[in-house]
Amino acid sequence: MALEFIRSETTPDGVMVITFNDPSTRNAWGGQMAEEAEAEIDRFSADPDLRCLVLTGEGFAFCSGANVKGFNRNIQERERSGPPPEPSVWERMDPAGYAYEHGNFSGPSIIWKLWNLQKPSIAAVNGPAYGVGDGIAISCDFRIASERAAFCEAFIRNGIVSGDGSMWQLQRLIGISNTLMMAYTGEPVSGTEAYRIGLANKVVPHEQLMAATMELATRLAHGPTVQMGLMKLMAHKATHQTFREHFASNTAASGIARSTEDHKEGVRAFIEKRRPNFKGR
Repeated sequence: MALEFIRSETTPDGVMVITFNDPSTRNAWGGQMAEEAEAEIDRFSADPDLRCLVLTGEGFAFCSGANVKGFNRNIQERERSGPPPEPSVWERMDPAGYAYEHGNFSGPSIIWKLWNLQKPSIAAVNGPAYGVGDGIAISCDFRIASERAAFCEAFIRNGIVSGDGSMWQLQRLIGISNTLMMAYTGEPVSGTEAYRIGLANKVVPHEQLMAATMELATRLAHGPTVQMGLMKLMAHKATHQTFREHFASNTAASGIARSTEDHKEGVRAFIEKRRPNFKGR
């Protein structure tokens, strides 16, 4: 696929950097940009030589959210086609569970891809991350924010609610009260404030953003990424497990980790008193 709305670059260390590149819309999400980015994330996920993913934006913004012009087209199409069929009682009571039961995901695909990514991911937030742009950033494992960054749950401004899972993810990062403040007001949170409340892992001067991001990305890319993926899954599952259930998951994950080449390399390196050369296998 020819890339028109993103740039995709790979370093010798196995870091893939995807840059949203549609400055005229402040990197608004949707259409061909979404298709290109999601295809590259799929390629990253499938290639064992690619070890860490970085997402950032070109120009002023990280991602300004979904294209509101697209919202207007959707409204017009719904008005022409009439009201949708009424959902069943079960669908109304538990739409997320129903969708999962049938193997579907009803939100933006990139959110699901990042949530399930088994290798490290970092959002280098260079400017405004609004609406689904905020959802993309919080779906990465880490967020490094420029001092020019702004995180905003902008959905309320258009009379809608978040459709990207951010109400579920944000409260696990910043608590329910901070989440509802962002959601109810639609006011942006600066990079400095995001760091204070735990939304960003680090805030740096704008000109140092990519250097700080690539330093972390390269470090992670040299690590045992299979084990990182296992720990990510364990952390996700732990949010709805008892402590006893978590230890059962811990035992299963430990068995997988011990079967990897990187475990053998880590032991050898310790005995030989050298730095391990992990391969992500």
